[in-house]
Amino acid sequence: MARVLVGVKRVVDYAVKIRVKPDKSGVVTDGVKHSMNPFDEIAVEEAIRLKEKKFASEVVAVTCGPTQNQETLRTALAMGADRGIHVEIPAADYPKVGPLHVSKILAKLAQKEEAGLIIVGKQAIDDDCNQTAQMTASFLDWPQGTFASELKLEGDKLTVVREIDGGLETIELKMPAVVSADLRLNEPRYATLPNIMKAKKKKVDKLSPSDLGVEIATNIEVLEVSDPPVRDAGMKVENTEELISKLKEAGLV
Repeated sequence: MARVLVGVKRVVDYAVKIRVKPDKSGVVTDGVKHSMNPFDEIAVEEAIRLKEKKFASEVVAVTCGPTQNQETLRTALAMGADRGIHVEIPAADYPKVGPLHVSKILAKLAQKEEAGLIIVGKQAIDDDCNQTAQMTASFLDWPQGTFASELKLEGDKLTVVREIDGGLETIELKMPAVVSADLRLNEPRYATLPNIMKAKKKKVDKLSPSDLGVEIATNIEVLEVSDPPVRDAGMKVENTEELISKLKEAGLV
């Protein structure tokens, strides 16, 4: 049975209306509700199901970020993860962290923990990068199954049904492997009160990026963050002739 690493990220809650800072340096996060990235919830659920089916020996949740990330880690533990690893990054340095850094950290932890499978959400809803799984697989030289909507594990072979533009694609991977979870992979469970209480006693290891030989530095500079332009109001037409006339006036035909 394989040990499974699951990446979990703390993001602004999906139901919160995002506001840009007055100086346009980023978005407002102070005093704003945060939660686990929804795609990461799906990844945690899938890892727990693999353990329940006796395909996984242990589920280890991993998060990278400041002290507040422990809340997200405890949520994963309350869902059923066995233990957690918090790679602490000071709040002042956290804006520098991108998928490249997280991928290096996950790859180092996979080697350290002798993991057989890494599952992450296909993307985070704050940056929508969709890069971590692919980069992690590259650093480890492991096969990857991205956008997974179904997983089947038999021995050391992992069958992944993945969602692509043309429909569904089925691939077979040899373990160890990296998988990113898509929306239809499963329905995450709610953490019950008894499990929330148990999660407080579960082990959480604290590390720093330097403990894993990863340097947090970036060559990317954010010049400005702004709201998307307001869309112009639409118009109604009575018939096709009027539609063509309006399109001609707008120079679209």
